[in-house]
Amino acid sequence: MSDKIKFEIEFVIQASPQLLYQYISTPSGLSEWYADNVNSRSELFTFIWDGSEENAKLLKKKSDEFVKFSWEENDDDSFFEMRIIVDEITKDVSLFITDFADDDEVDEAKMLWENQVSDLKQVLGSK
Repeated sequence: MSDKIKFEIEFVIQASPQLLYQYISTPSGLSEWYADNVNSRSELFTFIWDGSEENAKLLKKKSDEFVKFSWEENDDDSFFEMRIIVDEITKDVSLFITDFADDDEVDEAKMLWENQVSDLKQVLGSK
């Protein structure tokens, strides 16, 4: 088992939790910003980037709140989760990402998420 480092990043997104959830939980939504194409059969999601495929299992989801996936080739307990958080007072909506990366790849992984979420904001028309 590899020792991956857990990291968390938060992005403020100007969109309703319901709309945002569609983009993080459905193959059509995910293929708009996260991967070139996404297919799913039940809990198995296939993410396609530049012709290469990665399979992830949907571990858990709660409507309008979060989705949690585990990459199929992982031999550890790592996962990636996208959680929608609404501030009780300001009603600001945030996308809270939890992911794992090797020690020397954490910065790169964070940058990748920043780029992906930037695409998501563009699709949503969020600043």
